[in-house]
Amino acid sequence: MTTTTEPSLNRVIGPGLLLLFVIGDILGTGVYALTGKVANQVGGAVWLPFLLAFVVALLTAFSYLELVTKYPRAAGAALYTHKAFGLHFLTFMVAFAVMCSGLTSASSAAKAFAGNFGSALHADVPTTLVALGFMLLVALVNFRGVGESVKANVVLTCVELTGLLIVIVIGALALTGGKGDLSRLGDFNTQPGDSVILSVTAGTALAFFAMVGFEDSVNMAEETRDPSRTFPKVMLTGICLTGVIYVLVAISSVALVSPAALGEGETPLLKVVQAGAPGFPISVFAWITMFAVANSALINMMMASRLLYGMANEGVLPRILGRVHASRRTPWVGIVFTTLIAFGLIWFADLTALGGTTALLLLCVFTVVNVAVLVLRRDRVTHRHFRAPTVIPVLGALACAFLASPLSGRAATDYRVAGILLVIGVVLWAITYAVHRRTEHPARGH
Repeated sequence: MTTTTEPSLNRVIGPGLLLLFVIGDILGTGVYALTGKVANQVGGAVWLPFLLAFVVALLTAFSYLELVTKYPRAAGAALYTHKAFGLHFLTFMVAFAVMCSGLTSASSAAKAFAGNFGSALHADVPTTLVALGFMLLVALVNFRGVGESVKANVVLTCVELTGLLIVIVIGALALTGGKGDLSRLGDFNTQPGDSVILSVTAGTALAFFAMVGFEDSVNMAEETRDPSRTFPKVMLTGICLTGVIYVLVAISSVALVSPAALGEGETPLLKVVQAGAPGFPISVFAWITMFAVANSALINMMMASRLLYGMANEGVLPRILGRVHASRRTPWVGIVFTTLIAFGLIWFADLTALGGTTALLLLCVFTVVNVAVLVLRRDRVTHRHFRAPTVIPVLGALACAFLASPLSGRAATDYRVAGILLVIGVVLWAITYAVHRRTEHPARGH
C-alpha cells in the first residue's frame, strides 16, 4: 500500500443521488439516436435487441457489484483488473479503453448538444465553438464539486426521463386510439439467405451501447456514503428501470413509425412524437434532447476524471493525475487533462461511427471484469460485501465476449476504429512505463 498527502474525496452521494446518476448515465444520448439504427438492423422486432442488451448488462452489473462493494474505491474496472492479474500493461489498456469510451461519448454528446442548440433556437450557430464552450462549462461544473455535479445530474436526468416518458405516453394513447400497427413487433428485417439469429445478435451488439453507463457509477465509490450497502440495491434498481423504459420506447416507436422510416436520419424519437401526436410542440422535444445529451457529457467527464484519479493513486498512472484541489476536493488535474482531450476530439474527430466502437471496447472490458470476479474470490477482505452467484460472471463473460467478437455480426468499422485507439493506448503505455522505470531506477553517475 502507498500513502498519499492528497486530501480525500468528499462523500456527499446518498442512495437517491446515486440512483439518478445510474439512470441518467444509462439513458443519455444512446436511446435518443440509436432506436432507428437498431430498427434498420433487425426490423420491427427492435424491442428484442434492447431486451437482450439489458440481460447482458444485468449479468455484468452483478460482477461490478461484488467488486465495488469489496473494493469501494475509485478507478472501477482498471482497479479490479490490477488486483486480479497484476499486469501493468493489461491494467493500463483497460483504463485507457474505459476512458476512451467516456471521452468519445462525452465529445459526441457535446456535438449533439450544439446541433440541438441551433435547432431549438431556429438559428445557424457555429456548432464546433458551441460544443467547445459547452465542454468548458461541463469542466467548470465538474471542478466546482461532486455535490454540484450530481445536483446538476438530478435536473438533467429528470428532463431526459420526461422526454422518454412523453414518447411512451404518446405511444400508449395513440395505440389505444386506433393508431399504429402492433403487428410490426414480430417482423424481422432479413434478406434472402440471412439468418434471423445473426440479425438479432448484430442488433444487440449495437443496442448494447444504449445500456452502458452503469459501470461509470463505481468510479464514484469514494464519494458515496456507505458504498458497500448502497450500491447493490441502487445499481440493480437503476438498470431494471432503464431496461423497462427502453423496451417500452422501442415498442412505441416501431408501432407508430415503420422500421424503414425510423432508421432514416438522426432524430427517430422526434418522428415518433410527430406520428403519435402531430399537435405536440416539436421544439420542446429538441430542448429535451439537448438536455439529455448534456447529462451524458457531464456524467462521462466525471467518470473519466475519477478514473484517472483512482489509477494515479494505485501507481498505474503518473501521480500528478491524482492531484486533488485543497478547497474544492475534486481531482482537478484529471479534470483538466480529460477536458483537453475532449477539446481535441470535438475539434478534429468525426464521432458518428464511434458508437459501435465504444460498445466494442466496453464489451472487452466487461469480459475482463467478469473473469476478474472469479480470480479475486481468493482475495479475502474483512468487511461484508455483495457476492454474485458463480454462474452469473461466467455467463456474463461468455455473453460479452460473444457480442465483442465477429460472430455477433459486428461491423468491420468498429474493429478498425478500436484498433487505432488501442495502438494509441499502447504508445501511451510505453511512455508511462519508461517514465516509471526512470523514476524508480535513475541512472547512476560515474
